[in-house]
Amino acid sequence: MDYFQATMLTKGKKQIFGFYARDRKEATDIAKIKYSGLLIKVEESTEPLELKFKRIKNELLQNVKKRKVKPDALIAAIRQMAVMTNAGISIHDSISEVAVSTADQNLAYVLEKLADDINAGNSLSKAMENFRFELGNLTIAMVKLGEKTGNLDEALNSLADMLEEIRANVIKFKKAMAYPRNVMIAMAVAFTVLISYVVPQFKAIFEELNAELPLPTQILLTLEHLFNNYGPYVLAILILTFFTLNYLINNYKHIRYGWHELLLKTYLIKNIIKYATLNRFTLVFSELVRAGIPIAEALDTSIDMIDNLPLKSKLKQVRISVEKGAMLNDGLAETKLFESMIIQMVKAGEDGGALDKMMQKVADYYKMRFDAIIDNLSSAIEPIMLLMIASMVILLALGIFMPMWDMGNAVQGR
Repeated sequence: MDYFQATMLTKGKKQIFGFYARDRKEATDIAKIKYSGLLIKVEESTEPLELKFKRIKNELLQNVKKRKVKPDALIAAIRQMAVMTNAGISIHDSISEVAVSTADQNLAYVLEKLADDINAGNSLSKAMENFRFELGNLTIAMVKLGEKTGNLDEALNSLADMLEEIRANVIKFKKAMAYPRNVMIAMAVAFTVLISYVVPQFKAIFEELNAELPLPTQILLTLEHLFNNYGPYVLAILILTFFTLNYLINNYKHIRYGWHELLLKTYLIKNIIKYATLNRFTLVFSELVRAGIPIAEALDTSIDMIDNLPLKSKLKQVRISVEKGAMLNDGLAETKLFESMIIQMVKAGEDGGALDKMMQKVADYYKMRFDAIIDNLSSAIEPIMLLMIASMVILLALGIFMPMWDMGNAVQGR
């Protein structure tokens, strides 16, 4: 949100009102509705310091109070809504009924608010925009698809299938990470105990040597000093840093963009994000095209549900290219995200008039690539895990034994 100032002429006097809006168009609409009088101008302005502090405080509280909806409860609710909508029950009544029956209090709250917004004249997708964190971009994109095609029940069923697949992948990911995580936690605990209780026993001996200590020993003694003298402060700084970074990533787009770029350069994580994103993008796009939505509009909806900003920015260029008259396969080729095989498949789909079927095959291909990464996750992480364990063991061994070897050599007169 940006800060705007509207200059209004009320009873022959100029008045200036400040408020927040996404862009100038929205700011103009807000000024006309909210303030009485003749609108003279609307311009972006510097946010007053007092309001800035108040906004940051509200955003921090809002982040703490965000309602997390359980995935299983959301999937069950969407299934129920699909069945009731297919039976001819209005979407308002369907949502109200599900809100009463669900055991998830956070989901019940969200659904009640959605029912109120629909009752006020908003569409379901528009009402869901206020709960993007709780419901997710994919949910909003698929509901938009249902509204555009007039087959909301089919869109909700497809959405539930996708969410179940995502849920299954998350469970599979957690299982694959369980062993490496437990090993690393055990090593971290062992290393902390050694640094806190074993290294201090050697510290007095090393100090009596009055000799220059080797680098591994200096590192160990420095860590021991930090752990035993500033341990709580280091922990507090780490926790504060985590929450600060989380706040900055959530509330500042340029910082979030940089973070997403870093993730796309990180070993293993980059492929998980890339293939998961391309799978969802091509899947939603194929559904939209199959329903008869124009390609440019289908691209808009498909791109809107992407979370990773660098990937989203690249795919937006496809929309611009298509709008200028280029073929879809040319636009996809320019992004450098798709293999030449995929570009040829899309081209064949465009030439043969079966773009939706070909995009479905592309979606299946990226799903296969994503599943392969998840299935082999443990073996891919093992080299990193072994390297970290070896580094800790070598540091401890060299840090403790190298000064002793020097001391033994000195005793023997070498």
